[in-house]
Amino acid sequence: MTAAASIDSFDCIIIGGGPAGLVAATYLARFRRNVLVLDAGESRAKWIPRTHNCPGFPDGISGVDLLDRLRAQARRYQVPLEKALVDRVEESEAAGFVVTLGERTLTAHHILLSTGVVDHIPRVPDVEDAIARGVIRLCPVCDGYEVIDRRVGVLGSGSHALREAGFLKAFTDDVTIIADNPARLREEASENGDTGAFPVLSGVAGMRVSDAGFEVTTEQGRREVFNSVYPALGCSIRSQLGTSLGVHLDDLGHITVDNHQETSRRGIYAAGDVVHSLNQLAVGFGQAATAATAIHNRLREG
Repeated sequence: MTAAASIDSFDCIIIGGGPAGLVAATYLARFRRNVLVLDAGESRAKWIPRTHNCPGFPDGISGVDLLDRLRAQARRYQVPLEKALVDRVEESEAAGFVVTLGERTLTAHHILLSTGVVDHIPRVPDVEDAIARGVIRLCPVCDGYEVIDRRVGVLGSGSHALREAGFLKAFTDDVTIIADNPARLREEASENGDTGAFPVLSGVAGMRVSDAGFEVTTEQGRREVFNSVYPALGCSIRSQLGTSLGVHLDDLGHITVDNHQETSRRGIYAAGDVVHSLNQLAVGFGQAATAATAIHNRLREG
């Protein structure tokens, strides 16, 4: 990534260089706006081994390749992409917003937060290889099709695990919930009317990834092997900058936005997974286009 060495004032600073942030940057640059992308390099898209439902890629595309293409597209319009961790963002009557990165300060008329989320994944050796092989999968909406008629486990004990297991039943009848807290799972199942809907594997003593798949060993010595496992362990939402700016969050911690992707604070927008919506590339692209156009129109109107 390149630094915006000689410029410290922008029409918009985008914080987060994942798919939504990069698409918004390209839109704004094509609107002839002065835009900067600041990215910590932690987009969850990099975990995607190959997605087959990203529009325009009939043979699929990996998350890493998609990010490379989106960066190349933004650079074609001279968008500076800088690897940096933002310390804070503050409102300024004179400049709009002041963004601090260490000893450096930048200013912008508008801010777009596309900071995303961090998935909670099981702590097993070689987890990156397991995700690359599809043994651990993070998104049933993205790749449920790839587990048709396969043996699938859902790791978790909350309502999220029950919903995910129910969703996966459209692709395979062989779905087991791997429960780290069986009592909680029974309580959630009873409240949701799902008691007995899925086999439950409890008393887990160990988990590992092998050539055979995802192996689970119970305290009784029982060994079960799954072709794929979906962790339903939740995620951490990167909304800290929004919180520091006083934007409204929903009950889960997502940034809330209006129909133009503007938050409760004028001039601050949000797009991508940090906003509560269907966590899909296509959705993030649409949010990015909406936010960028709204920012452009606000600047145009003065």
